[in-house]
Amino acid sequence: MPNRSFAVSNKVGIFFYFWDKIDDVARLKIKYKATDAGGSYSFLPKYGMILASIILITVFLPKQPRFRYEFEKGKVWMHEDLISPYNFAVLKTQAELDKDRENVLKSVYPIYDNHTQVSEQQLTQFETDLPEKWQTGGLDTLEENADSYEQVGKQLLTDIYKKGVIALNNKFQGEQTHYNFTLLTDNVAKQVNTATVFTRESALEFIKKALSRRSAIKQKDWLAEVLGDYISVNYLFNESLTARLEEDALASISTTRGMVQRGELIVANGTTVNNETYQKIESLRKAYEEEARIGGNRTLVMLGQFFIVALVVSLLFVFIYLFRKDIYYNNRLIFLILIVITGMLLVLSWAIKINLPSLYYIPYCIVPIIIRILFDTRLALNIHLLMVLLAAFFVPNSFEFAFLQFSAGMVAIYSIKTLVKREQFLISSAIILGTYLVAYIGMGLMRDGSFNNLYWSDLAPFIFSVLLTLLAYPLIYAFERLFGIISDVTLMELTNSNSKLLRELSFKAPGTFQHSMQVANIAEAAIYKIGGNTLLVRAGALYHDIGKMANPQYFIENQTKGYNPHDGLSFEQSAQIIISHVAKGVELARKHQLPDVIIDFIRTHHGTTRVDYFYQSYIKSFPEKFVDEEIFHYPGPIPFSRETAVLMMADSVEAASRSLKEPTAQSLNDLVDKIIESKLNQKQLINSNITLKDITQVSEIFKDMLKSIYHVRIDYEANKKSAVIQKSDTEAPQHTN
Repeated sequence: MPNRSFAVSNKVGIFFYFWDKIDDVARLKIKYKATDAGGSYSFLPKYGMILASIILITVFLPKQPRFRYEFEKGKVWMHEDLISPYNFAVLKTQAELDKDRENVLKSVYPIYDNHTQVSEQQLTQFETDLPEKWQTGGLDTLEENADSYEQVGKQLLTDIYKKGVIALNNKFQGEQTHYNFTLLTDNVAKQVNTATVFTRESALEFIKKALSRRSAIKQKDWLAEVLGDYISVNYLFNESLTARLEEDALASISTTRGMVQRGELIVANGTTVNNETYQKIESLRKAYEEEARIGGNRTLVMLGQFFIVALVVSLLFVFIYLFRKDIYYNNRLIFLILIVITGMLLVLSWAIKINLPSLYYIPYCIVPIIIRILFDTRLALNIHLLMVLLAAFFVPNSFEFAFLQFSAGMVAIYSIKTLVKREQFLISSAIILGTYLVAYIGMGLMRDGSFNNLYWSDLAPFIFSVLLTLLAYPLIYAFERLFGIISDVTLMELTNSNSKLLRELSFKAPGTFQHSMQVANIAEAAIYKIGGNTLLVRAGALYHDIGKMANPQYFIENQTKGYNPHDGLSFEQSAQIIISHVAKGVELARKHQLPDVIIDFIRTHHGTTRVDYFYQSYIKSFPEKFVDEEIFHYPGPIPFSRETAVLMMADSVEAASRSLKEPTAQSLNDLVDKIIESKLNQKQLINSNITLKDITQVSEIFKDMLKSIYHVRIDYEANKKSAVIQKSDTEAPQHTN
């Protein structure tokens, strides 16, 4: 019999197990809207979050009313005749404004200040330095007089500074060398051309030519070099004053050209919107929105926005209620979805309010990528569609925006349907960028019928947006940590057999590790056949028995021949040790911070089944005693998804198959059928969304996989004889009474 210390530790383990069971029940009530005697599931937090999200989006959305007509250049006007409701000015196009700006800048002459003190300083300095340079140059031994050199030098410098020395500015030269400028001398302005003044280079050329004509000067090169040191710019560019004149000139540019009178026909139904008509409609749109912004009733505008946002969010949650009840009854996941949606719409509102040059800088595709990886394709597509439709109410060229974003979002979702490698983010980003480019070029050609009108610089926002889309990866990791959910990327990491916990399992309980590997292979093949998350079921299978590491020798797959520690225990104690591996597995998983969805596999892989071997042994050994059957039952919960249901069946089938001394095709078929029938009879699968057809397919997969594992060969001769007998029975004469 066991000693007292073992009994005490066993009771402590049972206490923690039932504590975990209470936690399981509480969590599963949320998942399934279950109720208990104490009360029912509260919807108040959920509806409070939804209402708060709707109000927040409504408050921050732009408040100007929308122009009710959709139009594109080159397309037919499909609305009724558009009559001008009031007088308004026709705005110039950007090309016209750029041309006006260019012409205005050409008309503004740069300002230069005449610094007269420069010439005085340089002449004085030349007169002072010449005697020393004359002596230093060894010219004092010559017969020539330095005074004549001084007079010639002063005359040449005076002529140069009288004409002026300037440094040419590339900004104003353009294609020509010379340009006009305004010269300020003692606040007196004069128009001058750079061709009439000196640059430092042309001044040196002037000196050399002048000296070549003076026969009295013998040391021409020496004097030219000396005079070059005293040539400085005396016409200096006044940048601040020039910039101010340019700003004043640009401010005077008119942004309009002509007027449209009230009652004037702007465009008739069925006519094509040409360049001129397009500019008139666009001018009317801006005038309308500006007038509505100033004089419209903001309260009514906000009320209308509230209705629209509430409708869109309601449609989303109707979809979630109908098709993803597990999300609907999990307020944590609802909060995550609302954060993603609200965050993106607030970013869009901010971009509109600050007049971002292009709304395509916003990484709109980041939302469907995050939702797809954290949840599923249908939810991602639904959320993206509704968000694009809502955004289209507040952006210019809403049809173009909706088409581009919805197309790119669909591609983003499809390109990461199965995320098994990290580089798929880069591949997905490249495909999204390609979609943007094809759609943009296609719409441009449809609108203008020419490549000349495509502004390739407009592709920059798409490239920037796609680069920002890569932020989805760190955001997904952050959401996983904050909200306790799991993505395919994390599942890939968990299924690595070199992870710390699985490596520890392989060392401490090698038999259990091999069993878990086989269960993972079988369950993964089955869930792939009936449809489900193969990565999730594989990860769950690898970790479902980690609790056996606490007492590995008490489980038959880890026992050596000739020794069984259960021989010294009572049947009840043995059953409790076997049962406790579930609670210890949950405790170990929490210690290593495994996600809840993996812990669910540990909790549910035995459901509420019975440890039948020890129960039957107790009945046979003590037929006269009353037996508390609960002692021999796992406390559950039972599986609540396709993945957990398949794991339960795969675990039982693989474990039972090891007890077959000589496995044959027939014995394996009978074993699988018996175990699955037992699970159904014990109602272990009633909470999992798995059908009888699915179970039949799972059964066939199990049989095929086990036959492959145990290398069972099909008896072809027996099958052939059976076919012959069936054929002879079919061909026998039929007798009727």
